[in-house]
Amino acid sequence: VQLQASGGGLVQAGGSLTLTCAASGQTFASDLMGWFRQAPGKEREFLACITWGNSKITYGDSVKGRFTISGDYSKERVYLKMNGLRPEDTAVYYCAAGDSYGPIWTAPSGYNFWGMGTLVTVSS
Repeated sequence: VQLQASGGGLVQAGGSLTLTCAASGQTFASDLMGWFRQAPGKEREFLACITWGNSKITYGDSVKGRFTISGDYSKERVYLKMNGLRPEDTAVYYCAAGDSYGPIWTAPSGYNFWGMGTLVTVSS
């Protein structure tokens, strides 16, 4: 599975961005799609995930109510709509793919495939 994240950029605090993850390859084998981010000097943080089959969604505590994940399997795209952005949201954002039968959905270890990441910078 190959993943390409896009849509990052510079935005003012309070603004919005939508990230897109384009998946290709044997996507049927990886039915769990997640978004993570990593700020300089910090660990990679879980943001949200969605399953292709039943669209089960899970959010990380830091983004609940502000970020929305969605997916379009026919287009092999996963989106992350980010509202109310804060300077502390500044990070490289990654999409990842894994297997929903695995026990871990909210940590990087639960994912087998990763995109290159897209930088989001939120100015104050």
